[in-house]
Amino acid sequence: MEIALNHVYSGAVSGYQISPYMQEKMVYAAQANCYEESSEILEKFLGVRVSTMQIHRVANTYGGLLEQEIIEAQTMAQEKKAVVVKKDEVIYAQADGAMLLTREEGWKEAKMGRIFKSSDCLSMGESEERGWIKESEYEAYLGDYRQFTRRFESKLDDYSALGERLIFISDGAVWIKNWITGTYPKATQILDWYHCKEHLCQFAEIYFDDPVQRNDWIKVQSDLLYESNTEQAIENIQLLIIHSKVKRKAKKQLLEYFKSNTYRMDYKKYRNMGAGIIGSGAIEAANRTVMQKRMKLSGQRWSINGAQNMLQLRVTRLSGKWDHVIDLIKKPMAMVA
Repeated sequence: MEIALNHVYSGAVSGYQISPYMQEKMVYAAQANCYEESSEILEKFLGVRVSTMQIHRVANTYGGLLEQEIIEAQTMAQEKKAVVVKKDEVIYAQADGAMLLTREEGWKEAKMGRIFKSSDCLSMGESEERGWIKESEYEAYLGDYRQFTRRFESKLDDYSALGERLIFISDGAVWIKNWITGTYPKATQILDWYHCKEHLCQFAEIYFDDPVQRNDWIKVQSDLLYESNTEQAIENIQLLIIHSKVKRKAKKQLLEYFKSNTYRMDYKKYRNMGAGIIGSGAIEAANRTVMQKRMKLSGQRWSINGAQNMLQLRVTRLSGKWDHVIDLIKKPMAMVA
């Protein structure tokens, strides 16, 4: 049965003579795979050949609409949601950066944020280093960290009343530490355990020629730090440095790193909070899942706007909010129905 040209279904949807159903499939395929593979998959499963350029245009349109919504929301006073969190539950928040190759500026850092509940952290075996986070909410921005933090805060502010049950885990990045301290002063801050230990190992590598002595010393200091005997570990490092021939810069860097982060190194306490997480593996995994898996493939180079639009599609899908994309696609049809 042929549809009349003056029928609502014959009209363009968001500027495309493509059905809402097909547009949604194109956008979903585009955020999951490179455009060439998206075209092949659509033809294989739907029997419809769609050019890679058309897929790109449609996906970029809806990624841009998601981005525009965020920009508009920042200019409007938003009513805060009442978020219900169980009494014994904590909210984890992590932020980090990863580089994307752009046409305009070469390699440019995209900031990534991830929020998840302790109840969504599931064990995947006997190893404490392995686990799975059932649900997360993501934020991503290609550009200045101040703009990223404003966007991330729109999600985090719903949990600000939790006090120390809002837990931030990060490395030694100054911008992250200063932002958390200034914006969420009552929250718990954790210095990523693996970055902490990495600094210890780097110093020991310079100081000890004997690998046995080196490993023994690292173990003693690591155990002290792990059990929150931070002051004792720092004292041991200072005693070692007094008689050390290690370059002054290396000695000064290690001590400054630990002293400036002591308030974020109470690991014994942190292991008894929420899911007991003390590492930033979740945000490193987010960088791989959100960005690298789709946006750092061989030969890829993005326009800055195109990259941001794709990031919006990725974080929307991985945050479990794909229905919002469907609503955007259906919206023009609803307005004329």
